[in-house]
Amino acid sequence: MTSTSTPDTIPSLRIGAITRKTLALFAGASGDHNPMHIDSDAAKAAGLDDVFAHGMLSMAYMGRGVTDSFPQSQLRELSGRFTAITPVGAAPVVNLEVTDRSEVDGETRLHLSITVVLEDGTQTMRGSAVVALP
Repeated sequence: MTSTSTPDTIPSLRIGAITRKTLALFAGASGDHNPMHIDSDAAKAAGLDDVFAHGMLSMAYMGRGVTDSFPQSQLRELSGRFTAITPVGAAPVVNLEVTDRSEVDGETRLHLSITVVLEDGTQTMRGSAVVALP
């Protein structure tokens, strides 16, 4: 990819099923030990069917979706908004779309729209990123 070309497509990032092990490892790594993410009894007592993924785990997958296609050094902005929970067992897909192109500080920048969607069509996050082209 050069500064004069824009990618036609950006590959989606397919995440495997979110397991209890994934949630436990993320809780340990992030320090977020909220029982809603790791304790089925606590989640059920709160009226939920089961535990669900940390929102910041989905945000991390959004970031990975971007950096799988663009080096981290080219990332200029990343933001996201949580729109639904990701239940244990769900397999999120991160979709990226180029929505705009601009010139800023001598750089060609792509503006990306990002969604995280489950196999049943539920959108769990939406966000955006800006990356500089080399």
